[in-house]
Amino acid sequence: MFIATVHFTQHRECILRRLTADVDTPIPIEIEEIQNGFVTFVLRAGPHADTFQAELEAADHVKHVNRLDDENLLVTKPSCGAHSAIYQNHGTLRRSNTVSGRQREYNILVFRREDLKNIIDDLGGFGTVTLGKLEEFRASTESSLTERQRDVVTEALSRGYYDWPREITNEKLAEELEISRATLHEHLRKAERTLLSSALAESHKQTGRGQFERIDIEQE
Repeated sequence: MFIATVHFTQHRECILRRLTADVDTPIPIEIEEIQNGFVTFVLRAGPHADTFQAELEAADHVKHVNRLDDENLLVTKPSCGAHSAIYQNHGTLRRSNTVSGRQREYNILVFRREDLKNIIDDLGGFGTVTLGKLEEFRASTESSLTERQRDVVTEALSRGYYDWPREITNEKLAEELEISRATLHEHLRKAERTLLSSALAESHKQTGRGQFERIDIEQE
């Protein structure tokens, strides 16, 4: 399993490109769901939240814009291609990714080098891609799930949230759990990290290595 940092210059027109073109610092973005060609994400807009919200709401192709708090927006819109390229090739976005005009930085979890190569090839069809670094994931043992995390992930599993295609949307699951979508995904992300770390720690407990090990790669 590997963590890859990918720098991507988007050549397609995209509303996020327009929104962030004149912003001095990259804007963090956290992907929540990709389904039926639409991507749902939290846009950490900070002081630009009012401006971003107004422009997103005025765009016909943007499906939903919800204000989470003073600085954060929950947005659903058609994917411009990058997120679909990542998920269709078995990648998962981790940590906070960023957008700044044409520029994107993605932190991608992949199980195989071949998957990463396919992601880079697909992204190269509509942008310029640079692989910043690649680290091998070596998990350390972490604390067990909290009771609430266990409840949420168990319900998500039993309701088909992790099936493909999904049998329940994140919106419906959050509604049935009587929590917000942001809270749902916070619980799921923390639970997923704990479970992955525990599983990988068991597999690699004889290696004596830390959580991440930097490895050399060849870039074509």
